[in-house]
Amino acid sequence: MKRTASGSTVTAMAAASANATAKAFKALHRPGRPLVLANVYDRLTAQAVGELPACHALATASYAVARAHGVDDADLSLDANLAAVRPVAEVARALGKPLTVDLQDGYGGRLEEAVGRLLDLGVAGVNLEDVDKYTGALLPASTAAQRIERVLAVAVARGVPDFVVNARCDVLVHGGRLDEVLERGGRYLAAGATTVFVWGAARGVARDEVEAMVRAFDGRLNVILKRTPEGLTVQELAKLGVARISVGPALQFAAMAFYKAEAEKILATQSG
Repeated sequence: MKRTASGSTVTAMAAASANATAKAFKALHRPGRPLVLANVYDRLTAQAVGELPACHALATASYAVARAHGVDDADLSLDANLAAVRPVAEVARALGKPLTVDLQDGYGGRLEEAVGRLLDLGVAGVNLEDVDKYTGALLPASTAAQRIERVLAVAVARGVPDFVVNARCDVLVHGGRLDEVLERGGRYLAAGATTVFVWGAARGVARDEVEAMVRAFDGRLNVILKRTPEGLTVQELAKLGVARISVGPALQFAAMAFYKAEAEKILATQSG
């Protein structure tokens, strides 16, 4: 037995099992044969997605988790996020599939605590943003890289050195240039990130930007799938060489729109 920095007691066998899951998850990030994630936010969505044969891993989206809790993404607390993760983690364990969690900005000084608690739940990886969730300001690149190192230091101490960090870069959202994205992304990968997640928000990420990032990051790139006529398809992104594709809260939006439309049909039939 060994005691972790957070006070949790784990066995060497449990640590080995956790790292085997993380290692298997990391191996799914293959440039040109990307891991595609249909993001979930609660037990029901995790079960629905996780049972699909084509689902190789589960991933939460903090925006969707926050909406399900009735708060804005910026107001989602660590405790609320972890409460949502717990049932998703139970589903992931039951199905034998790795889980990665949207940890937002790591919750400031609670970063190590947050990672430790996720490891307690069997989580294999995290999304980590390079902005302050309360101010929305970009963190200095050096600070963002150090936070990746801090996450991995906790994981290594817990016997999970293959823990996956998907390092989000919000430079484009803040009106920054692609060369800054490439510089930051390189630092994040050097700090130990498995992939760099370049978010474009409503503007998206253009084909030429994807091509440049794939070259600079050796394919270790995560992008959001835009399910619009102008968006790149999974097949196109794979051909460009990305390693990971996610959808964020898009499925929640679609599900709620369908739910509302069906409810409207039912309610419209009432007499009087």
